[in-house]
Amino acid sequence: MVNLSLYSIKAVILLDAEGNRVLAKYYGSEQTSVKQQKQFEKGLFDKTKRAQGSEVILYDNQIVLYRSNIDIFFYVVGSMEENELILLSMLNAFYDAVSTLLRYQVEKRSVMDNLDLVILCLDETVDGGIILETDSNAIVSRVSKPRMDVVDIPFAEQTLMQA
Repeated sequence: MVNLSLYSIKAVILLDAEGNRVLAKYYGSEQTSVKQQKQFEKGLFDKTKRAQGSEVILYDNQIVLYRSNIDIFFYVVGSMEENELILLSMLNAFYDAVSTLLRYQVEKRSVMDNLDLVILCLDETVDGGIILETDSNAIVSRVSKPRMDVVDIPFAEQTLMQA
């Protein structure tokens, strides 16, 4: 059956090298309690901890795409009917935006030190389970501070992205 819903993301999760939660955002009504969420994350980490790079798996009747770096795992969870390429484009955009903002030092310490930027990136990428943006440069421009050469332009002369 074709999925015609805009709600394509069930969760975005960041776990460290020990499987501890760094950031988790669940969309929808599933995994409502923190205990269920932690149990889901533990099982997911146990299944994916040995892999390097980027993969797609089926876990708990859901499609999970993940990408690992030095000591942090990025997970995107979608329903069984969801298109993996859409989930992959969202994961890549989010990861690339975070990587750019952290000056390509994507590791647990830099993510924790800049958690506000990472959460803003996530909010600019996904809202309520709906993918808003898949262009990492657009996400970075919305999250990062405005450039100094743009600050002095009068408000009436600014473009929509500069305002």
